[in-house]
Amino acid sequence: MQLVICEKPSVAKSIASALGVASRADGFYDGNGYLVSWCIGHLVGLADAAAYDEKLKKWRYDDLPILPEPFRYEVASEKAAQFHILKKLMERPDVSELVNACDAGREGELIFRLVYNMAGCKKPFSRLWISSMEDSAIREGFQNLRPGSEYEALYQSALCRQKADWIIGINATRLFSVLYHRTLNVGRVQTPTLAMLAERDAKISLFKKEKYHHVRLALDGAEAVSEKITAQEDAEKLKAACSGAAAVCVSVAREKKKEKPPKLYDLTALQREANRIFGYTAKQALDYAQTLYEKKLLTYPRTDSRYLTSDMAETASVVLHLAAKVKPFDACSDFFPDVTILVSDKDVSDHHAIIPTPELEKADVTALPVGERNILLLVCCKLLCAAAEPYVYEAVTAAFDCGGHPFTAKGRRVLSEGWRETDRLFRSALKEKPEDEESGGTLPDFTEGQAFENVPVTVTEHFTAPPKVFTEDTLLAAMESAGKEDMPEDAERRGLGTPATRASIIEKLVSGGFVERKGRSMISTKDGVNLITVLPEALTSPMLTAEWEQKLNEIAKGGADPAAFMAGIEGMAAELVKTYSHISEEGQKLFAPEKEVIGVCPRCGKPVYEGRKNFPCSDHSCGFVLWKNDRFWTSRRKELTKKMAADLLKKGRTSVKGMWSEKKGSVYDAAVILNDTGGKYINFKMEFPKRKINY
Repeated sequence: MQLVICEKPSVAKSIASALGVASRADGFYDGNGYLVSWCIGHLVGLADAAAYDEKLKKWRYDDLPILPEPFRYEVASEKAAQFHILKKLMERPDVSELVNACDAGREGELIFRLVYNMAGCKKPFSRLWISSMEDSAIREGFQNLRPGSEYEALYQSALCRQKADWIIGINATRLFSVLYHRTLNVGRVQTPTLAMLAERDAKISLFKKEKYHHVRLALDGAEAVSEKITAQEDAEKLKAACSGAAAVCVSVAREKKKEKPPKLYDLTALQREANRIFGYTAKQALDYAQTLYEKKLLTYPRTDSRYLTSDMAETASVVLHLAAKVKPFDACSDFFPDVTILVSDKDVSDHHAIIPTPELEKADVTALPVGERNILLLVCCKLLCAAAEPYVYEAVTAAFDCGGHPFTAKGRRVLSEGWRETDRLFRSALKEKPEDEESGGTLPDFTEGQAFENVPVTVTEHFTAPPKVFTEDTLLAAMESAGKEDMPEDAERRGLGTPATRASIIEKLVSGGFVERKGRSMISTKDGVNLITVLPEALTSPMLTAEWEQKLNEIAKGGADPAAFMAGIEGMAAELVKTYSHISEEGQKLFAPEKEVIGVCPRCGKPVYEGRKNFPCSDHSCGFVLWKNDRFWTSRRKELTKKMAADLLKKGRTSVKGMWSEKKGSVYDAAVILNDTGGKYINFKMEFPKRKINY
């Protein structure tokens, strides 16, 4: 009997169904010669530093660097029950072989191997390597299982990645957190990502806009524009020179151009467009795509390929015609898809591009939750566009002379809408305008020598624009291409992170307080900017990731030594600790929490802040302070709150509900008035209304 171990319960369910395994037990499926179970993601992971020594529970500089040998692993406590189910299944005498059916890639290999090793299993195992959860693809994959030993180098590569991230992450995070007295999470991917955000925000804040002008001639059905003019007086002079003069067409250039169809989606491209069109975060887009994959409506989403393999051509042809029947794409006039332009075996690594599956035929797209429906329609749209004809147009540039000065009018004439027709239908259904095209609309048929008398002339004022704030769309694009100019030509995986990890990196930066979302914009916070300021360039540059990925890929191919790679990582951590042994007093203040101003001191006019027990004036020599546990409040069963303190400072009084009066033995709504006589203690007066409230 074979024990099939999947990465998630939903995948196990699909595989069990495809293999005819119908009986469900506690934590696995049983039947037809198979046991099918699952891991719930990473069941086994690297132990925390404290697992090696009790003293490492505290973060101290003297304990760095932490370089475990050997590394220890532990079962995630919340997933222990599933691990023990898998262990028992492995130990069953009727189980002769295992099948690693975790996701086909570096991390999927790691997830299975760590569980296999932690359970102490010695039974042989095979590898299932598929990109689609269709029943036919699963059955075909099981007919072509590969020996697990063929993926040993991939496993070693995954181990090196995991250990290296642990060593640099743990040591750098502890080092800089101890130095600056603030938890500062440092990682080889998230830190360079933060650096890109901080650098962009700095450029925006330092940007000084510059004014410029254009002189415009209003022709029949078109507009001719001058070059940029910096000084307004020069623009006015040109306007005066052209007023009353004739504008003569001196040349008309026509050039036929083609825009090739866009490529299919990989995960990053899908996340970018989902953010641009729907405002989804990268994590939301991934979650929706993953759910559609588990519902068998999309192929595997965590891919960095934008092509299909040749054996997918027939399936792609079927899916294309199914997608063409889905609204709003059924309104396309002529549809003759070319599947061949979707295929490129050399451009597919672990998984092919994201496309719908033939299950689309049975699906009620309108009944899907809105997020899943939008992602599925995006993928359908991209598939239809990618297989369509090119967009063909004629670019027209007409040059004019007016008063001896040059002007230009640009436009285009569409010859064939091609793939843009599908894109336009989709965007119209969303009530969204098509993406901007390079040059304006259609120009009249100008001819050389054609003259226009007394053309209206205007001057328009413009300003240079700062760099654009990052959105999740543009940040993902920057992560994907980060450091490409610095990376070796033969580096297989470029950029920061992988399609599967970029969303979680962004979320970590937000949850850590280093980046904040403002609408669709991604902005570095004060702490984020300070962190980048204090870290060495080696940790803020994409080059570290570029070097790692190149070496990890060489290890995965069996062309590099894992031990040599790890020795380099340990050396880097030790050097980091040695170099950054102390910081200045000023540096330590960089991450001090900002105090919130509650109000203005009535004595000296300086800010009043909230402390743990009081609201003191920021000038200690002033002596003004409001105590939260002042006897005036405690005797009346109240504590001075921030809102009450702000009212007293701003208006000299505050309303308080339910003030206990011991003298009257009752509870009243009252007004408390600040009565500061300038002495050591602050006095308060109370005003009771006539209405008494008994509790």
